[in-house]
Amino acid sequence: MNLRNYTLTLLLVAAGIVSGCATVSLNQPKSHTTTLTDVDDTRLGENASNWTQENQGLSGFYPLSRGMDALGVRLKLAERAEKSIDLQYFLMKDDTAGFVMTSALLRAADRGVRIRFLIDDIFTSVPDRVFLLLDQHPNIKIRIFNPVSRRGIAKLNLVWNFRQANRRMHNKSFTVDNSFSVVGGRNIADEYFELNTASLYADLDVMVLGPVVKEISKSFDEYWNHKLAVPVKQFTSIKKKYRLEKVREEFGDERKAHYETIYKEALDSRLLQDLITKRLPLYAAPARVIADSPAKLTNTIDEGDILLAKKLLGIFRNAEKEVIFITPYYVPGTSGVQLVQDLTDRGIRVVIITNSLASTNHIPVHSAYARHRRAVLETGATLYETRANAVTNLTGDEDGPDILTLHTKAFFIDGEQLFIGSMNLDPRSIEINAEMGLLINSEPMIKRVVKNMKELLPDTAYEVRQNDKGELEWHGLIDGQNVVETKEPLTSRWRRFKAWLMKIVPESQL
Repeated sequence: MNLRNYTLTLLLVAAGIVSGCATVSLNQPKSHTTTLTDVDDTRLGENASNWTQENQGLSGFYPLSRGMDALGVRLKLAERAEKSIDLQYFLMKDDTAGFVMTSALLRAADRGVRIRFLIDDIFTSVPDRVFLLLDQHPNIKIRIFNPVSRRGIAKLNLVWNFRQANRRMHNKSFTVDNSFSVVGGRNIADEYFELNTASLYADLDVMVLGPVVKEISKSFDEYWNHKLAVPVKQFTSIKKKYRLEKVREEFGDERKAHYETIYKEALDSRLLQDLITKRLPLYAAPARVIADSPAKLTNTIDEGDILLAKKLLGIFRNAEKEVIFITPYYVPGTSGVQLVQDLTDRGIRVVIITNSLASTNHIPVHSAYARHRRAVLETGATLYETRANAVTNLTGDEDGPDILTLHTKAFFIDGEQLFIGSMNLDPRSIEINAEMGLLINSEPMIKRVVKNMKELLPDTAYEVRQNDKGELEWHGLIDGQNVVETKEPLTSRWRRFKAWLMKIVPESQL
């Protein structure tokens, strides 16, 4: 080894050592704030209060299955906010959706609205400097959940502190004036709101108003004030001093025009207009928040901290007729297969809808799921996998994205209860990450959602079966013709090879 290479090696090793010591301090002082409760004098607060009184104290819900509708509801709520917006997400991307959301929050803050934005760190691609600029606004506070140190080399910090960095906040909620909220599976990125030209994520949120919003806010406060929620200005390493006006300049005329186009399109969504004019009624129902505690992410993994999964397990076991699992990432493991077997043994119909190898955005997860696929079928459950080329069948838009990916996380029990939120049926959601969602008791809403789903299934998914020889078959309806595939549909040899290779990834991390 020559001197130059030797020196370079020493520098890299030194960087690794320094990086390995770089952690974010969780002991710095920060303000303790809670949800604003004096909201009855706001328009949204008054609307929610009046609606609740007219509906015997129940909460109101409406499902948001189309991405543009889901974006439009969030933007309209932000536009009508008078006192507060609290939002909590797993990721936000530096793309059109991220820009539009940032612009909406900034406009609200300029009107005097208090913004509290809690975002998980690992997969968020918005630059720190943008968050720092926004945080300079007197009405905006941004905290990064469980951040990885920016000192040294970030990727090495992630590796050296993997045990803690591996534990993520996956929660998703958007709450305005402690009166209206949106909860579901969507993050803030183009693919979730039909703004991505390459792929469409089939997802589901619910807009909610009424008493259960107070529970959502309580859960938010618990995470916002937790030691892992670090104010962005306390750990970033940006030396240059930026001004808030800089972010306004970066919007520029071109980006502003793009923002106005997307903003107008979202607010013009037919569903949103129907809700505003009350042509579409909300579903009145009792509901409750079921959520993990943020302490789950600081403790050694054990059953005592797996609150959400344990409560859902009890609900599933109490089913009497039918359980429908919709989850993009399905890694049941031995215990999950046994749950399905226990249900079918009692005569309960079990339907599982998840991604195919062609539609998934996480091949290692599919590899782990595929290990259990035959065992799941042998329980007597009905299994569907999303058809990657069925975007047009879902949206009716022939010029839409090429790939359909399932991202909905929803579980239906006996046609009477719906759990919707951030949780997948995999070890990561159950044991490693923190999750939250709503358990809603609304037979009319569930009947409508399940009816629409069952009508779409033949044209958007394959039913996976075993033939008499024990071989897997994928049965689909394409252009009105019944089709049977005998290998992973719509996949190349290379993708199937990667799925085979990814079997080396530990199932416990998926």
